[in-house]
Formats: sequence, structure tokens, C-alpha cells
Amino acid sequence: MNTTAYQRMTRDQMAARVARDIPEGAYVNLGIGLPTLVANHLPADREIIIHSENGVLGAGPAPEKHLTDPDLMNAGKQPITLLKGGSFFHHADSFAMMRGGHLDYCVLGAFQVAVNGDLANWHTGGPDAIPAVGGAMDLAIGAKSVFVMMEHLTREGESKIVKACTYPLTGMGCVNRIYTDLAVIDVTAEGLAVVDCVPGLSLEELARLTGVPLRAMLETRD
Repeated sequence: MNTTAYQRMTRDQMAARVARDIPEGAYVNLGIGLPTLVANHLPADREIIIHSENGVLGAGPAPEKHLTDPDLMNAGKQPITLLKGGSFFHHADSFAMMRGGHLDYCVLGAFQVAVNGDLANWHTGGPDAIPAVGGAMDLAIGAKSVFVMMEHLTREGESKIVKACTYPLTGMGCVNRIYTDLAVIDVTAEGLAVVDCVPGLSLEELARLTGVPLRAMLETRD
């Protein structure tokens, strides 16, 4: 077992890592929960247009507390700002954008992601669990690229990256890249490929924690 110490990424560090991979000019939907933090870390030198399924295009980062506008919220009922050129529109038009393939990326949270890219993020299947579909199913099939942002392990220490999802599916084979507090992993036809991981964590230890086969993929950096 690898005993080298490593530090998990914080939620803001995860968000910054996702933001780094979103290119200039992209139209992006940020899902409820962890993904909303990405808006606070988008590079200042890139124009990235944030979409929210409740009918907003051009959302900005979270406002300072004293500048909160109760009429300006995202789909998760969190206060947002509106960038210059931003707009509002009907809920039906918003979903038409999602279903029509007009979004370049979506960033979603997840309960589980399978090695083949299956996504489960709306219901744990538990008898007392409250299902929350929202726009996840539409985003999973409508966005050109699907990023998942989640903690690597459950509170019980079980991997959220699994051989096959045991929770009800949101979408099949839809996930392109997984961002966790331990690593960035691509879903490929040849299996899961590790793009990078936190310093001090070996591929062998990451694979042990994950419980499914992983292979290394060297990332090209500028």
C-alpha cells in the first residue's frame, strides 16, 4: 500500500480545476450543488457564457452578500450576478436550448459514474430518498460534452466511480470527464484514463481507492 501523504482538493480547488478546462466562447450549464462554484473561478481572460435552466443566459459569479438581488437566482435558488449582455427567457425556451444541442458543456454532480460513462445523479433509490430530476436528463443527452464534478468517495469510503451504476440512471454513456477531489479522469472507449491526480497520490493507490481499472494518460500543458 502506498503510504505517501496526499491532500484532497477543496471544493474551490475542484471548481478551479474544472474552470481551467472550459475554453473561450463556450456555452456552459452548471448543475445544482458543487458545479455552481465553477462560475466563481472562470478565467478572467476568457468569455464563457453560463446558462441556467430556469431561464438565464450570461450568469456571472455569486454576488457579495450585500449586493444580493432576490429576483436574480440560478436553478438551485442561489443568488447570481448577470454579466453585460445577459438575458432572461421562458423556461420552455431554456429547455429547448438544452435539448437542442446548443450547449457546449454541462457540469453535473453525481451519486455514481460507471466506467462506460453511465450517470446516476437524481435518485439513490432509497425508500425515503427524495428524487430530484431537474434538468439533468436533458443536459446529459443535450450538451456536447458532459463533465461530472463530485467527491471521489462516499462518507462511508465507497467509490462513486463504479463498474456499473446501482442507482437509477440519469443518462447512458453520456459522461466525458470526471473531476473529483483526488483526480481528473477521462471516460474513453478503452476504459478510464487518469489525466492527473493530486500530488503524492500514485496511480496504484488511486486505482485501489476507486476499485475499477485505471490507466494513465499524460496531459499536455501550456
